[in-house]
Amino acid sequence: MASEEEILILDSVRRWLERDVAPYAHDLEQADEYPHAMVAQMKELGLFGATIAPEYGGLGLGASTYAKIVALVSEVWMSLSGIFNSHLIMARCVQSYGTEAQKQKYLPRFASGELRGGIGLTEPDAGTDLQGIRCAAKRDGDHYVVNGTKTWITNSIEGGCIGLLVKTDPTASPPRKGMSMFIAEKGPGFNVTRKLKKLGYRGIDTAEIVFEDYRVHKDCLIGGIEGRGLYNAVGGLELGRINVAARGVGVATAALKQSVAYSQQRKTFGKPICEHQAIQLKLGEMATRVEAARLLVEQAAQAFDRGERCDMEAGMAKYFATEAAAKNADENMRIHGAYGYSCEFDAERLYRDAPLMIIGEGTNEMQRIIIARQLIERNPV
Repeated sequence: MASEEEILILDSVRRWLERDVAPYAHDLEQADEYPHAMVAQMKELGLFGATIAPEYGGLGLGASTYAKIVALVSEVWMSLSGIFNSHLIMARCVQSYGTEAQKQKYLPRFASGELRGGIGLTEPDAGTDLQGIRCAAKRDGDHYVVNGTKTWITNSIEGGCIGLLVKTDPTASPPRKGMSMFIAEKGPGFNVTRKLKKLGYRGIDTAEIVFEDYRVHKDCLIGGIEGRGLYNAVGGLELGRINVAARGVGVATAALKQSVAYSQQRKTFGKPICEHQAIQLKLGEMATRVEAARLLVEQAAQAFDRGERCDMEAGMAKYFATEAAAKNADENMRIHGAYGYSCEFDAERLYRDAPLMIIGEGTNEMQRIIIARQLIERNPV
């Protein structure tokens, strides 16, 4: 049962979405325009500190409440959830693995939204296989000198820093032992070179970063010890996968609601198309996908909140919910017919947004492998 605090928070988010997001999201998305006003409102709502502990100025929400917020936001405009989620993955790396000095210095600024950022993992030749990154940091006195390229980095244009995964020992075997993560604020050598154009997920800034002799102080090494970067990244991505799964619930729900409404308005052969069996079959499947996805996300979030290992649960939720979003978005477009192909309706936006979630935060192919490996590990013969 939802707590009073959760009910109040979700009601506040709903009112904000209805009043300040829904009327403007369509035009901003079509123009691929950054939603500055909405970001300012998200600061006021505390969304940039949603999962950051109260002692550092955050709301201290559990993953269960956070996932519900993400689903609500994604139902209206999925891009907005990426602005605070990428930021919170970075924050989680600092909160879970950083030194107390790092927590005191950065988490209050993260929580207020004063300093926003994302997570710098992906490179042109390394995505799901993070051990294949080439971006390297060499020690030089009290600093590290970073050279390399990161790509598909959310919040890299409008944000002020990233959690930067690098190789501090490129010769280490296995490679993960030579990987470290830094809190990297913008400065000389931190070059955001180009904004990337995308099929969907528009409005949010996604860019490429080239590091050229970028100097970062040793005190910004998360945890203060080299060689733990991959561990830091994977710990943050657990929450990230629950977030992406919740986004899938939001998009799948939006597609269902649009289909239910339109099918009662559109008439063919003298009756609303919702009375045709072919449409009813689609609606029945869409509704079941939404509910199953929601329950899987809830299960993964609850395991996360209990402090349990939940890579299998998060993988199941991410895999199923994002595939549900893609399938529901496709059916929504079919139900809308020609109008679904028109930029005047939001059906085509859902259709464009859904594929990102199948790819992002670890491909769905990788999720199935994770699920299978965990099944074997948890059920030895």
